[in-house]
Amino acid sequence: MKKFALSLVAMGLALTQPVLADDKAIVDGYFKELKAPAVNIAEHLWDWAETGFHEEKSSELMQQTLKDAGFTVQSGVAGMPTAFIASYGNTGPVIGILAEMDALPGLSQDAVPEHSPIEGKQAGHACGHHLFAGGSVTAAMAVKRWLEETGTPGQIRLYGTPAEEGGSGKVYMVREGLFKDVDTVFHWHAGPVNTADASSSLANKTAKFRFKGIAAHAAAMPERGRSALDAVEAMDYMVNMMREHVPSDTRIHYVITNGGQAPNVVPEFAEVYYYMRTPRAADLDELWTRLENTAKAAALGTGTEASWEIVSGVWDILPNVTLAKVMHDSMSEFGGIQYSADEQKFADEIRPTLGKQAQKMVGMEKMILPFSDEVKAGIASSDVGDVSWNVPTAGVLTATWVPGTAFHSWQAVASGGTSIGHKGMILAAETIALSAIKLYEDPALIEKAKEEFGQRKGDVEYYPQLGDRSPALDLR
Repeated sequence: MKKFALSLVAMGLALTQPVLADDKAIVDGYFKELKAPAVNIAEHLWDWAETGFHEEKSSELMQQTLKDAGFTVQSGVAGMPTAFIASYGNTGPVIGILAEMDALPGLSQDAVPEHSPIEGKQAGHACGHHLFAGGSVTAAMAVKRWLEETGTPGQIRLYGTPAEEGGSGKVYMVREGLFKDVDTVFHWHAGPVNTADASSSLANKTAKFRFKGIAAHAAAMPERGRSALDAVEAMDYMVNMMREHVPSDTRIHYVITNGGQAPNVVPEFAEVYYYMRTPRAADLDELWTRLENTAKAAALGTGTEASWEIVSGVWDILPNVTLAKVMHDSMSEFGGIQYSADEQKFADEIRPTLGKQAQKMVGMEKMILPFSDEVKAGIASSDVGDVSWNVPTAGVLTATWVPGTAFHSWQAVASGGTSIGHKGMILAAETIALSAIKLYEDPALIEKAKEEFGQRKGDVEYYPQLGDRSPALDLR
């Protein structure tokens, strides 16, 4: 891939498109020119596939693109070198747009319809954050241009948020007070369908549990040793027994990150990395205390010492139907995605790898799913949740992957590296831009969203699940 061009002028983007007759047409016109920088960002981030808190080149490209477009950029915010805020405007409502950038370790894949890891590459954008970045950055650029052309009072702010995958980057930005003056927030995500329904997510807390034992020769003098690995296994056994006695929608998963170095040495150190999820953050504390108690019990029973480090923690998403409806109406104006002949060929070739369910979803990329006022339950976790408990927030999914594709799969990496992913990204960017314009034109929608936010939040007091810890910059 060619070295990226940081200057919009160098890319031939003077942004001189004339204002058209209506907002949808205006946004369409903007993206005749903004598609190029969106794809430029997406392709380079896909190629670099930088993991959480290591998104140096990705963040630099996003920031420079925004600087060239006339934004004021504040880098390294909230103690995270790759986090940034790009701002335009001094008066009027403040609308924030979220952008993610991190890839997932262990999911290297070429942009082809068969499983084909790229040699020497360890990570891949299996959650589509490269598209998230390109789409959100250019959506902010489109809104800025509209504000300039119309003279409408308004402020647009792009949040470059690192390490969504297990690092909770947005939580540190919330904790730092960087959303305090924001009126509403928009976000989006890569996905297999086009939908703007208001939905929640699972609150999530993670920690690395570490056990310290005593090393000894495993055959000659095992009685002298105390196995840290035994403690890990004892904890895992108790947690697996606990699963029967937690709410059915609670999710607990773990990996043993260190189990010792040699079988003939009683392991002096061992570590297990746990995730716990539940629909409401308010219910997470009691369950988490029980998890910590299994670590204490495991240490007591094996004669070892237990400690743990909270790595991340996020709230469930507080939905906002008012904003979700604005986004649905905006996305519906643009319509679904049409595949070219080559894109259809790619979809036909990758679909047999997606399972039987995918056969029922053929052609769904062309559809905008009907809107429902009923809030959908969450199935995954995101640090967008913490933003949503502080600012009225809404987002969309667009079909950046062949319908039926699973999140965090090689197929997601593959589709996201093609023009299929780019088309979904542009639909999301246009949806966000048009939605923001509608709020600037009708501030009563902002007030309605704030009223709903207050009603849904009630008397719940937000606090960061990860406490006062510093960003886990060594996460990966």
